[in-house]
Amino acid sequence: MPSRDFSLHGAIDLGARQSAARKQPGRQAQGGGAGAGVGAPAAGGQYVVDVTDQTFNTEVVERSQSVPVLVDFWAEWCGPCKQLGPILEKLANEAAGKWILAKVDIDANPQLGAYMQQMGVRGIPFVAAVVAGQLLPFLNGAAPEPQVRQAIDQLFEALRKEGILPDAPEGEQPAAGADAPMADPVTQRAEDALQRGDLDGAKAAFEELLAADPRNPQAKQGVALVELSRRVESLDPDRTLQEAAAKPGDVQTQIRAADVEMVSGLMEQAFDRLVSAVRATAGDDRDAARKHLLSLFDLLPPDDPRVTKARRSLQSALF
Repeated sequence: MPSRDFSLHGAIDLGARQSAARKQPGRQAQGGGAGAGVGAPAAGGQYVVDVTDQTFNTEVVERSQSVPVLVDFWAEWCGPCKQLGPILEKLANEAAGKWILAKVDIDANPQLGAYMQQMGVRGIPFVAAVVAGQLLPFLNGAAPEPQVRQAIDQLFEALRKEGILPDAPEGEQPAAGADAPMADPVTQRAEDALQRGDLDGAKAAFEELLAADPRNPQAKQGVALVELSRRVESLDPDRTLQEAAAKPGDVQTQIRAADVEMVSGLMEQAFDRLVSAVRATAGDDRDAARKHLLSLFDLLPPDDPRVTKARRSLQSALF
């Protein structure tokens, strides 16, 4: 169960959803708000709540302004979900309110399930983190309890370093939207398109940013994210990885598997896979693996240590 690159770049801002819900007459969500306790508890304990399309705003979005919420996307037919769910519930109760677990049945709540598609996630179990109204991809797949516990600790440590966790005294926290006036309108248009799932609109806006500044790292990441999302739309993750294991010498199969690993947060594995393909091939196949690896680097900041390590490995494989 890999952890993702924990930052607000690429996160989904849930504020627009919350504002729209508030404007709809007669659509008061059930349960308490952020300051009303933990809402309707699920069978997993006091700090675990079942949420729906209707209660998500109060149980998750509002609550995330004061405490992090992990959202467990699951379904009754999903075997691995039944392994991961009890582990998350146990850890949520151990945390005793430091974070809340919200469980979402994607079959019963298609609007919430759509968030997975916006984040490029194809399968469950999947866990997202909601902090200060921002929805971030977090974990993909089931894993033993020690690994899940470690991943959660790493998440909160990363969020603290980013200054994202709402742990400062209330009077010292910046007002919501304080940074909004500084947002570039084209960048905002690109982010809004991503949130809507409009990949064409997002790419057009990011390319407009690149036309103005070819070195814009956020725009490069945005274009790379859109292109990756398009490539994995029609892929079945498990089948793709199985095919890659069965056909180690097929470069195109390895490229598809690397894409699946990237959207699953297995970035180092994706890089290693393509470096191995470069080592094992020659001619056009080798060049295809090399070029695809370079394109995946654009999904992360250029100074990311994982990119630095992979670049060294690529250089060694080439020379």
